[in-house]
Formats: sequence, structure tokens, C-alpha cells
Amino acid sequence: MIDRSQLLTWFTYHESLDFEIEQYQRIRTAALALAQVICDNTPEGADQSAAIRKVREAVMTANAAIACFRR
Repeated sequence: MIDRSQLLTWFTYHESLDFEIEQYQRIRTAALALAQVICDNTPEGADQSAAIRKVREAVMTANAAIACFRR
């Protein structure tokens, strides 16, 4: 069950710490490379769009992992 502390963590702004900015950038760079490979090697259509959407979702989830679950 999701408790209030989890909701507060997920729905509160988390200012980036200096070292996190580089982590976000590495994730975006890798995701861009994957997205480009997908676009270059698959036909346009619903499946290509879904694949790109999932890459975007992966980036957002990874960013949340950095922001919300600091060590």
C-alpha cells in the first residue's frame, strides 16, 4: 500500500544536487542514443512511437530514482 510519506516524496519538488546534474545528463545522453537507433532501424508507425515513448518513460523513471531515493 502506498503511504503518505511515499506520496510526499513523489509529488514534492527535489532540487538537484551538483553531482546529480551529471547523472541526469548521462541518462539523457544514453537515452538519446537508443532513441536514435530505434528511429534509424524501425519503420515509422505505432510500434516505433511506443518504443520511443518507453525510452522517455525510462528516462523519467530513472530521474525519479535519482531525485526521490537519494542515498
